[in-house]
Formats: sequence, structure tokens, C-alpha cells
Amino acid sequence: AAGLAAVLAAPERFAGRNVGLVLTGGNIDTRLIASVLTRELAREGRLTQLALDIVDRPGQLAAVSILLADAGANIIEVSHQRTFSDLPAKATLLELVIETRDRAHLEEVLARLGAEGFAVRES
Repeated sequence: AAGLAAVLAAPERFAGRNVGLVLTGGNIDTRLIASVLTRELAREGRLTQLALDIVDRPGQLAAVSILLADAGANIIEVSHQRTFSDLPAKATLLELVIETRDRAHLEEVLARLGAEGFAVRES
């Protein structure tokens, strides 16, 4: 913004010349830019938080992981919650953050999970 301010403050100095301005955003807080980028990924369907109610038995987490891998989705975070949920005793809450190519790919992944009998919702 400082370069643009200089041009606007003294336009006669730059009249008749080609002027290039470098905009870097170097003064933005890194946590803020990370938050902005992450939110945009979520809006585009490229980063999504899912909640699945799964049967609490060996292999269920692996089955979901394999299905997601086969669908081309990348698992970013996993929370496997048995104790602190309102689900029946033989169920567990599986929360995932996954990365997909775009909204259409996300819809394909959700459809595959549903087709395999997993009750899934975006959370």
C-alpha cells in the first residue's frame, strides 16, 4: 500500500511513465492469512469436517480410511470418540477433516461413504 500511496500523493512525478507496484502483504499476521486460506479451502469443498456414527468394532476405522483413500481423499485429522457422545454403547463417533480436489469430488466421496452404509454428515 505504501507504493500506491506514493503514486497517489505525487501523480505528476510519475506522469507519462510506466509504473509497477509491488504488493506483498508482508505486514499481515501469519495466523490471519492461514485462517483466510483455510476458510477458502472449506468454502471450495477442498477441506471438510465430517462426522460419522460407526459401529464400535475392530476394523471400522480402517474401513473408512481405506474407502477415503480409494476415493482419492486425504485425511488431515481424526477424532475417534467412544466415551463423550450420546450414541448407543455399541457405536462411536468418528470425526474427520478431509481434503478433496473440489466440491464435486467431495460429493463423490460422501456418496461412496453413504453407498457403503456409513451415516455421514458435514459438521
